[in-house]
Amino acid sequence: MGSVNRRKEGSFYEHRAGDYLTGKGLIVVEYNFSCRFGEIDIVAKEDGCLVFVEVKYRRSRRFGLPEEAVGESKKRTIYKVADYYRLIHGISDAAAVRFDLVAVEGNEIRYYRGAF
Repeated sequence: MGSVNRRKEGSFYEHRAGDYLTGKGLIVVEYNFSCRFGEIDIVAKEDGCLVFVEVKYRRSRRFGLPEEAVGESKKRTIYKVADYYRLIHGISDAAAVRFDLVAVEGNEIRYYRGAF
Protein backbone atom coordinates (compact mmCIF):
# COMPACT_ATOMS: atom_id res chain seq x y z
CA MET A 1 0.00 0.00 0.00
CA GLY A 2 1.39 3.41 -0.92
CA SER A 3 2.02 6.15 1.60
CA VAL A 4 -0.93 8.23 0.29
CA ASN A 5 -3.34 5.30 0.79
CA ARG A 6 -1.86 4.57 4.22
CA ARG A 7 -2.28 8.23 5.21
CA LYS A 8 -5.88 8.19 3.96
CA GLU A 9 -6.56 4.96 5.88
CA GLY A 10 -4.94 6.41 9.00
CA SER A 11 -7.05 9.54 8.73
CA PHE A 12 -10.20 7.42 8.40
CA TYR A 13 -9.44 5.53 11.63
CA GLU A 14 -8.38 8.69 13.47
CA HIS A 15 -11.74 10.28 12.64
CA ARG A 16 -13.53 7.08 13.63
CA ALA A 17 -11.66 7.24 16.96
CA GLY A 18 -12.61 10.92 17.25
CA ASP A 19 -16.28 10.05 16.79
CA TYR A 20 -15.92 7.38 19.46
CA LEU A 21 -14.31 9.87 21.88
CA THR A 22 -17.02 12.44 21.17
CA GLY A 23 -19.55 9.78 22.12
CA LYS A 24 -17.67 9.39 25.42
CA GLY A 25 -18.03 13.11 26.14
CA LEU A 26 -14.67 14.44 24.94
CA ILE A 27 -14.47 17.46 22.65
CA VAL A 28 -12.09 16.98 19.74
CA VAL A 29 -10.06 20.16 19.26
CA GLU A 30 -7.74 19.08 16.47
CA TYR A 31 -6.68 16.13 14.34
CA ASN A 32 -3.08 15.49 13.29
CA PHE A 33 -1.25 18.26 15.10
CA SER A 34 2.29 18.12 13.79
CA CYS A 35 5.48 20.03 14.34
CA ARG A 36 9.18 19.36 13.89
CA PHE A 37 9.13 17.01 16.89
CA GLY A 38 6.45 14.71 15.49
CA GLU A 39 2.67 14.34 15.44
CA ILE A 40 -0.25 13.77 17.76
CA ASP A 41 -3.29 12.10 16.21
CA ILE A 42 -6.01 13.81 18.25
CA VAL A 43 -6.03 16.72 20.67
CA ALA A 44 -9.20 16.83 22.79
CA LYS A 45 -10.61 18.31 25.98
CA GLU A 46 -12.58 16.72 28.77
CA ASP A 47 -13.71 18.53 31.90
CA GLY A 48 -10.92 21.12 31.72
CA CYS A 49 -8.27 18.49 30.97
CA LEU A 50 -6.25 18.63 27.76
CA VAL A 51 -6.13 15.13 26.28
CA PHE A 52 -3.54 13.98 23.74
CA VAL A 53 -4.66 10.82 21.98
CA GLU A 54 -2.63 8.30 20.01
CA VAL A 55 -4.63 6.14 17.60
CA LYS A 56 -3.29 2.76 16.51
CA TYR A 57 -4.99 0.55 13.93
CA ARG A 58 -4.40 -3.07 12.94
CA ARG A 59 -6.50 -5.18 10.58
CA SER A 60 -5.55 -8.30 12.50
CA ARG A 61 -3.15 -9.52 15.19
CA ARG A 62 -0.64 -10.75 12.64
CA PHE A 63 1.77 -8.00 13.68
CA GLY A 64 0.60 -7.86 17.30
CA LEU A 65 -1.97 -5.80 19.12
CA PRO A 66 -2.31 -2.14 18.13
CA GLU A 67 -1.62 -1.20 21.76
CA GLU A 68 1.82 -2.82 21.51
CA ALA A 69 2.84 -0.37 18.79
CA VAL A 70 3.27 2.47 21.31
CA GLY A 71 6.74 1.96 22.70
CA GLU A 72 8.91 4.20 24.86
CA SER A 73 10.32 6.09 21.86
CA LYS A 74 6.82 6.91 20.57
CA LYS A 75 5.75 8.03 24.05
CA ARG A 76 8.76 10.38 24.30
CA THR A 77 7.84 11.87 20.92
CA ILE A 78 4.25 12.40 21.99
CA TYR A 79 5.39 14.09 25.23
CA LYS A 80 7.62 16.49 23.25
CA VAL A 81 4.86 17.33 20.78
CA ALA A 82 2.40 17.85 23.65
CA ASP A 83 4.83 20.22 25.38
CA TYR A 84 5.24 22.17 22.14
CA TYR A 85 1.45 22.28 21.63
CA ARG A 86 0.99 23.73 25.11
CA LEU A 87 3.77 26.24 24.54
CA ILE A 88 2.41 27.65 21.28
CA HIS A 89 -1.16 27.73 22.62
CA GLY A 90 -0.16 29.45 25.88
CA ILE A 91 -1.33 26.57 28.06
CA SER A 92 0.30 26.54 31.48
CA ASP A 93 2.59 23.73 32.61
CA ALA A 94 0.24 23.45 35.59
CA ALA A 95 -2.78 22.68 33.38
CA ALA A 96 -4.26 19.19 33.64
CA VAL A 97 -3.02 16.95 30.82
CA ARG A 98 -3.71 13.30 30.00
CA PHE A 99 -2.39 10.87 27.41
CA ASP A 100 -4.90 8.39 26.03
CA LEU A 101 -4.74 5.58 23.51
CA VAL A 102 -7.40 4.35 21.11
CA ALA A 103 -6.66 0.92 19.66
CA VAL A 104 -8.65 -0.11 16.61
CA GLU A 105 -8.49 -3.76 15.62
CA GLY A 106 -10.76 -4.58 12.70
CA ASN A 107 -14.13 -3.23 13.84
CA GLU A 108 -13.32 -3.28 17.56
CA ILE A 109 -12.32 -0.10 19.41
CA ARG A 110 -10.54 -0.22 22.78
CA TYR A 111 -10.05 3.01 24.69
CA TYR A 112 -7.40 3.52 27.36
CA ARG A 113 -7.72 6.69 29.45
CA GLY A 114 -4.39 7.74 30.95
CA ALA A 115 -2.60 5.08 28.91
CA PHE A 116 0.82 6.62 29.53
